[in-house]
Amino acid sequence: MNSRTLSLALAGLLLSAGTVQADEWSANFAASNNYIWRGLTQSINEGAISGGIDFTADSGFYAGTWASNVSYAADDVYSYEHDLYAGFAGEAGGISYDIGYLYYNYDAEAEFDFGELYGSIGFGAFTLGLNVLANTEADEGVGQDFGFGEATYLYADYATEIGNGVELGFHIGHHEGDFSEAFNGVPGDYTDYNISVAKDGFSFMITSTDLDDVGPDALDNDDIKFVVGYSMDIEL
Repeated sequence: MNSRTLSLALAGLLLSAGTVQADEWSANFAASNNYIWRGLTQSINEGAISGGIDFTADSGFYAGTWASNVSYAADDVYSYEHDLYAGFAGEAGGISYDIGYLYYNYDAEAEFDFGELYGSIGFGAFTLGLNVLANTEADEGVGQDFGFGEATYLYADYATEIGNGVELGFHIGHHEGDFSEAFNGVPGDYTDYNISVAKDGFSFMITSTDLDDVGPDALDNDDIKFVVGYSMDIEL
């Protein structure tokens, strides 16, 4: 699970739990043997190091930035992903919520900048969310202009503590729209799923998709992948 998702979830979790009493800054760092985004490797099945900074306000507003190395072809010399996001999270009547905007920025090697609007609601251990394509940079070598709403990602998560500080999580998500073919070289409609365990910053995830082995450089999109990682948060 990548750190930007953890950062967004953390902001909502802190607010819904009532533990945020004042405006605060935090930083995060993570390392893993693979960078998986919606079931697809963003690092040609190799390691990734990432980190970010977040601001969370007493009102529920939050904003942050996050960066990671990425690779989409075996001959990539160096590529990066740099994200910017802002939103509002809180809880009302026992239901938590999180809405915002996320902008994905890449270098010239990766060639693809885009933004999404996102929203989620949580009921106890369950979370339902939707990301909607908001905008893309049409002049970055793809020859296509994707408009608002032409791609969506709908997902459901379940996370619970099973004892001794061990957290168990389940995820299923479904992508629709041709944007994934332009961005990751896979058919527009596909489903990803994973199961994960985490404790004290360490995590282990088993993830896969319903895709056949398609995509650039034979990225094994149909294979089961095992991801081991470590993440930490630092109060600033």
